Amino acid sequence: MRYQRAVERLRMLAQACEQTRRVPADEPFLKEAYVFGDLLEGADPIEAIEVAFVLNLPPEEVSWGSHPPGTAWLVDFLRLDKGGIAYWWRSHLDPVANHLIREPVRFWSLAGIEPGVLEALAERRFESAREQTTAVRRPPAQVEAELKTTLDHLRSVHAAFWDRQWRREHRGLGRYPEHHLWEAVQGYLELLYEHAGHVDLGERDEHADHGERDERDGPDGRDERDESDKRDEG
Repeated sequence: MRYQRAVERLRMLAQACEQTRRVPADEPFLKEAYVFGDLLEGADPIEAIEVAFVLNLPPEEVSWGSHPPGTAWLVDFLRLDKGGIAYWWRSHLDPVANHLIREPVRFWSLAGIEPGVLEALAERRFESAREQTTAVRRPPAQVEAELKTTLDHLRSVHAAFWDRQWRREHRGLGRYPEHHLWEAVQGYLELLYEHAGHVDLGERDEHADHGERDERDGPDGRDERDESDKRDEG
């Protein structure tokens, strides 16, 4: 999409985030929203707006690359599945920035929309946009700490994968238990590569293609999701 269209899309996203405050809850689930990446560099056109959402969840429930419990309604409410937005989830107890999310700029919080950020981006004043949220910046998350969290998450998903109750709780809105397992594996491997210093994009792409092709197929070529669903129904 063209740059100005992306800024307008970000403005609409900020307004949608503001609407989440009206959802009845003891404590707000969504706390902050940050933009980073190509939009802050002035790229034109932009393939996707890169956004990080800060959730009112502990770090162990927001493993890197995963879709934590309770986020399905946010995806629908914020229309994140309509294309043009690449998004990640972060715990409010963790730094927003990490190996991928670099120099994030907050455009919404429970205090409201950040009009100065949106105006600066619309006028392509990128340094001004970054300066708007300097006070809330923290050092990036350490890869080692996130790697441990993702490994713990991967182990828990692996241990529960064939549990009928777990599978029922992790199926719906176009998502299946296999999605959660794949995301746990992918998040762990991404951080493992980062920790080891093996930033081989070609190798990552190869793994991604293989995972997408085999997401539903078992090693013998059968549809593993169908087989697992049959087990659940039995």
